[in-house]
Amino acid sequence: MPLRPVSTVGALADALRSRVLSGEIAPGTPLPEQELAASYGVARPTVREALAVLVHEGLLRRERNRSAYVPEVTLADLDDLMYVRRPLEDLMAQAVAGRRVPAAEAALGRMAALPAEALWSESVAEHMALHEALIEAVGSPRLERLYGVLAAETRLGLVRLREVYEDRDVLVREHRALLDAIAGGTAEEARVAVAAHLGHSWGGGS
Repeated sequence: MPLRPVSTVGALADALRSRVLSGEIAPGTPLPEQELAASYGVARPTVREALAVLVHEGLLRRERNRSAYVPEVTLADLDDLMYVRRPLEDLMAQAVAGRRVPAAEAALGRMAALPAEALWSESVAEHMALHEALIEAVGSPRLERLYGVLAAETRLGLVRLREVYEDRDVLVREHRALLDAIAGGTAEEARVAVAAHLGHSWGGGS
């Protein structure tokens, strides 16, 4: 249906982002501008700008003479992603241990409040907000920049976690336990809790 927001480009980018992060648009699926323009009732330049937003975020890839598409993130890619994320989150655990992070608690609260019919992309958004809040609580701009570089692949990886967290309550409980362990533990205890949290499986598939 046609979009009628204040910013049509922003609204279209939001709609496509939600479809990507909910897994509705599978990796490799082409996103032709003409078809999207017809589907959403907008002009092709609007589609082009919206796609450019998602390409900039790393959620889509665009190559010469080819429609934009969702990049494939393999299990090997995700394993390598976690290999790089672990030391960054370990630094966070050492720095944040012993205190609550209000922004992370707020993200968890929003995640817990999502209705049963909420799109998985909404869980992805709050999941990312929680972890990013913990990183920001360290107070290191360089750590934030390093973590931010991994954001797109992390979000695309979280799409795969739908297979692991079919019950959203499990996701909420795990993150409640994580925040409690960080707030109530020593630096070493927080490091152990974070390492265990990051040790999940990415689910099946290739």
